[in-house]
Amino acid sequence: MGPVLKGLIELQSIESRLRAAKAKLARCRRNVIIQENQVRNLQNTLEAKKEEIQLTKVQADRLELDLASKDEEIAKIRAALNTAKTNKEYAALLTHLNTTRADNSKIETQVLELMKDIETDEAEAKSIKEQIEEQKQKLEKIRKEADTLAVRYEAEIKEIQTEWDKKAEIIQPVPLEIFKRVAETYDGEAMAIVERQGDNKIESYSCGGCFMGITVETVNLLMTKDDIIRCPNCTRILVLGDATL
Repeated sequence: MGPVLKGLIELQSIESRLRAAKAKLARCRRNVIIQENQVRNLQNTLEAKKEEIQLTKVQADRLELDLASKDEEIAKIRAALNTAKTNKEYAALLTHLNTTRADNSKIETQVLELMKDIETDEAEAKSIKEQIEEQKQKLEKIRKEADTLAVRYEAEIKEIQTEWDKKAEIIQPVPLEIFKRVAETYDGEAMAIVERQGDNKIESYSCGGCFMGITVETVNLLMTKDDIIRCPNCTRILVLGDATL
């Protein structure tokens, strides 16, 4: 294997380590974001619950005003009963009184149900507040751990990046540019080993990246030339099976 493919194989190894380190850094930061979202969702839930409680209280207050109005009406009807001049007038007032009392009873039941709803919602709001405090403490812990890990991973990334840059300096511009483009396409996996199938009588080859067939002519070129030969299907840079990626 010539210096071009050998250099790219070595660069591939460094590229894999570099991307792994960057992935670790991204994960530790993502954990913080996930926890922040958890706290934010709980806070939004709490605000929605508070609005619900407020609306229920407004509804209960409105019904309380209706009750007060009905009580005044009942008092007037009772006073009118005492001054009724005929049995017909008395009967009409009594019917009105009973109807108003029945309406009052319904309103009182509605108020009681609303008060129960408020009590239940306030208990839920209290529970959500407790969850928020717990999640905030968890967030602080995760953030501190992430900050510590980030320092370590950033130092690791810097070290590997320096190694990558040194290796890239000795690789010719065209092969390096091809490597970089393919690496971006396949999350750093720019190289693919040609895999051999079959026995000694019938041999076939495939790309270790996409598993599509590779011709014998391509394999022969890899054996005799130090050129970049790419898989016709996935476009990864091909190397023979004795390479270590």
